[in-house]
Amino acid sequence: MCLFQYDDDPEPEEPIPAGPFYVPVRPGTAEVVLRMFRTPLGDRTAVAFTRADLLATTLGPRQPWIRLSESALRALASPLGARLLTIDPTFTAPSVTPVPARPARVAVRAL
Repeated sequence: MCLFQYDDDPEPEEPIPAGPFYVPVRPGTAEVVLRMFRTPLGDRTAVAFTRADLLATTLGPRQPWIRLSESALRALASPLGARLLTIDPTFTAPSVTPVPARPARVAVRAL
């Protein structure tokens, strides 16, 4: 908790504003779409990174991104049901891939 509150400073503990974030996106047909994530408890969250190398380390070097301010990101994510914003996550789980069904075992009896 910060001991000092300043009327003109929305983030008293931060020496300077964070500036635009690196936000992961998915290519669309004519534009890009925000890539949404889920928290470990299943809540939808928007994700942003303070540096491009952090995004590449977490999501891979081929992950497309755009630069957005926090207010613009929140405005875009809110209608999609994401009220949370996660900054610089360090861990992501791999995509869920369906496990192929095992063939049923058939008992064969000799006559």
